[in-house]
Amino acid sequence: MLNEALQFLLDILLQPFAAILLLRFHLQWLRAPLRNPIGEFVMVLTDFLVLRVRRFVPSARGLDMATLLLSLLVEMLYLTALLWVLNTPTHGFLLPGLLVMAMVKLLKISLYLLMAAVFAQAILSWVNPYTPAAPLLTAITQRFLQPLRRIVPMLGNVDLSSLLLLIICQLIVIVPVGALEQVALRLL
Repeated sequence: MLNEALQFLLDILLQPFAAILLLRFHLQWLRAPLRNPIGEFVMVLTDFLVLRVRRFVPSARGLDMATLLLSLLVEMLYLTALLWVLNTPTHGFLLPGLLVMAMVKLLKISLYLLMAAVFAQAILSWVNPYTPAAPLLTAITQRFLQPLRRIVPMLGNVDLSSLLLLIICQLIVIVPVGALEQVALRLL
């Protein structure tokens, strides 16, 4: 019972924080406008840690490596604590397995963030296309939807490229990311 409560706390505190850090990295990488409620929330929630780490970890090729490193470290901390709470037997030295598993989990979270942005953009286009979050969602999804829009024709006024992107992302999560998870589990 105590293990379930600890696992719940890890799932509700550490895992989302790693996802928010990763979202901040992606928003900066995609040059998304941050002057909206979502962008400001992400920045305020992560600034206390990111700004301190940036003193020691410089950017590389315009990418915020401090935020990416922090998301990797938080994910590794989450996985370590989860293994401890679940009393999972491990084979020897954990660091390589944890590192690979954390990178795979961050890749999976990135795909889920993209799918959430596509889904939110589709819903908001019907309900309120002029919401303050629309430019942010467009910046996230445009780079991935544009090539698909050249392939998939419009059916009336319905754009099916969003649906195709969701299907592609889910297939990537199932097949290659699932295989990478199995490899990482063998390393633990």
